[in-house]
Amino acid sequence: MVNVCILDYGSGNVKSVQNLLQYLKIRTIVSNKKENIKKSTHIILPGVGAFGQSMKKLEKKVNIKALEEEVLTKKKPFLGICVGMQLLADESDEFGKHKGLGWIGGKVRKLRSKILPHIGWNDIKIKSKSNIFKNLYEKDFYFLNSYHLVLKNKNLIMAESVYEHKFCSVVQKQNIVGVQFHPEKSQGAGKKIIQNFLELN
Repeated sequence: MVNVCILDYGSGNVKSVQNLLQYLKIRTIVSNKKENIKKSTHIILPGVGAFGQSMKKLEKKVNIKALEEEVLTKKKPFLGICVGMQLLADESDEFGKHKGLGWIGGKVRKLRSKILPHIGWNDIKIKSKSNIFKNLYEKDFYFLNSYHLVLKNKNLIMAESVYEHKFCSVVQKQNIVGVQFHPEKSQGAGKKIIQNFLELN
């Protein structure tokens, strides 16, 4: 049985992610407790706001060692959303230098665009096959970002989007998936991405 833990670390979009999962009738808990992370089958890290503050809150409220045991060692499916995707990187230069989780090699950089943030609907161009895209017919998603993940290994880019310049909008490294958009605000397409994530095991 699927049992999702949405990591509770003070991010603003936790409730909307929870609402989507409840709509899908998925057993869900919002928690930062080690025992709930261990009991889960799937883990979601939402994210809204600046990288540095988000990382500080995550380190303060979540046992990172226990989280890494579940994700990196036991290989539980993990989904990072927006800033939650960016936190997977080695570091970010948003408002200074900040270290990330370092689960996916790369750096978070500012979008090379005249008008920021990048906000609203944009499509994704799928670059690599992944079960996360299974039966995905709509490819329009809701974005709100000024920064993006620049990967060391370009083969981990599953999809790209364009906002004056190309940027990675979906990344996957084995059981770890990151999406730069907000599936919880992306209607049918977002719902499908979440459903596909929940089928990963």
